Amino acid sequence: MKIGLLGYGKMGKEVEKKILQKGYSVAFKINSKNTKDLNSSTLKKSDVVIEFSNPEIAFQNIKFCIENQTPIVCGTTGWLDKINDVAKLCKTHNGTVLHAPNFSIGMNLFFEINNYMSKLMKNKNYDILIEETHHHMKKDSPSGTAIKISNDIKKIQLNAKEKIHIVSKRIGDVKGEHTVKYISEFDDIYISHKANNRQGFASGALLAAEFIQNKKGIFTMADVINNI
Repeated sequence: MKIGLLGYGKMGKEVEKKILQKGYSVAFKINSKNTKDLNSSTLKKSDVVIEFSNPEIAFQNIKFCIENQTPIVCGTTGWLDKINDVAKLCKTHNGTVLHAPNFSIGMNLFFEINNYMSKLMKNKNYDILIEETHHHMKKDSPSGTAIKISNDIKKIQLNAKEKIHIVSKRIGDVKGEHTVKYISEFDDIYISHKANNRQGFASGALLAAEFIQNKKGIFTMADVINNI
């Protein structure tokens, strides 16, 4: 498999290591210094693109890949206000997109635990606090992962909107920490996930790239997890 990289920062470089370890090849590497090299001919060199850039350009990268019939895995967060536009583009161009706020297998299992916890705590007298901590270079706040956690709870607990609070911290080189706290007068219940390094995210992104080959439509990591 030939994989193109849109975004070649810390995550892009970690993904590259996983690609080479798996015996695949890197078709191209695009970052802020060589964006002029991104064109239709460049995309044709790859079977799949993995995108870790920034919120300001992620949508344009996705759009460009869809229009050029190149499947794309996107791990950039902070652009999901345009997800309906992506859905329309996919339908118009018969495109392929897999997006996720977090590619860690452990974090995606955490999402399932969070959903189960939400059902157990429905209509109970608890306030809900979501705490997330990331490295100081992360641009979006709260994190896409924290937003997903919050939205998942709201879908299950329709009256929880006023009860959910998100606290975001940007410290050093923290890879990613998320905790959901159910807090009452009598006791507190916590569930937590901590990423120790970026390898888990990179491995998950590569799994996603393998998954979307020869598929059409919009997918998430839930589809990948259910396929394992």
